[in-house]
Amino acid sequence: LQLVESGGGLVQPGGSLRLSCVVSGFTLDAYSIGWFRQVPGKAREGVSCISSNDEGTNDADSVRGRFTISRDNAKNTVHLQMNSLRPEDTGVYFCARGVGRYCSLLEVDFGAWGEGTQVTVSS
Repeated sequence: LQLVESGGGLVQPGGSLRLSCVVSGFTLDAYSIGWFRQVPGKAREGVSCISSNDEGTNDADSVRGRFTISRDNAKNTVHLQMNSLRPEDTGVYFCARGVGRYCSLLEVDFGAWGEGTQVTVSS
């Protein structure tokens, strides 16, 4: 069981990044997937989630309208498209596998995590 994030980097405010989470060792379409972020000294924050079989998505208020989560089950990949980035979006972004099928932004509802990818928004 493995989740591997990529696509992070340094971007100016107002810019865009597309994160990818490639999974292996399980059937992607049987599980919900979430994206979380963390900055030093703070708890991990749920950003976006997608239910299995594209039954629904949810976004944190802080990113709604700017971030879009999507999944490509054939490629075992979940993407997070991040637009109109702000300095407060800076952090390490993790993807995680849900313990069930339905979307959640709560860390307790996820049981397997990737190592994370750094996103820095700065001029």
